[in-house]
Amino acid sequence: MVKRGQKASTGKPAKRSPVSGTVRVNRAPVLTLWGAVVAERLGHDPETALTLGKAVAGLNALAKGRRLGLYSETPEEDKQRRARSRAKAGVTWVELMGRRLPVARARGGLRAVRGHTPEDPAAVERYLESKLGASLPAVRAAMKALAKSIPKRELAERAFALYEKFRPRIPSGERGWGAKGELDIARVRALARKRSPARTASKRPKR
Repeated sequence: MVKRGQKASTGKPAKRSPVSGTVRVNRAPVLTLWGAVVAERLGHDPETALTLGKAVAGLNALAKGRRLGLYSETPEEDKQRRARSRAKAGVTWVELMGRRLPVARARGGLRAVRGHTPEDPAAVERYLESKLGASLPAVRAAMKALAKSIPKRELAERAFALYEKFRPRIPSGERGWGAKGELDIARVRALARKRSPARTASKRPKR
């Protein structure tokens, strides 16, 4: 795959605004964390879930990069060679948020893989900490409340659509590639309150 015109990351932690309850951050770590929360809600252990969240965000970025012309398409012959190699290595697949993710058994359990290499959940956690900083616990708690407020089957079908409701707003097209926007934690919590079982039940007509 070929990258063109990609800006290098500064590696600086996200700026936080505790008063407003917002975090200035790009979309990749937000999708990584939401993917991990969704995967855990759907039954994966926390370590596996972290690697699945990272894989979802990676595939989403790859798809967007191709749409923008930042990445070249992988030749079909290379795709087939990679598929045969993965099959020999025992790689299987997990569906999450509309993506088909390659996974394999590692020493610590099931892990999403990049090539043939299992993702390291500890590294994913460090990545989230570096991007979300001190706001990580609050963001994670808000996302877990949202995931818990939705039946598992519905969550499995609508997880990406829900992400689109709270993801940071960024410019469209190439200008938005890697750009930061505001993640509103209150917005995530509000979505959970709207969908909580108690509130849903209260709206049912009395018989």
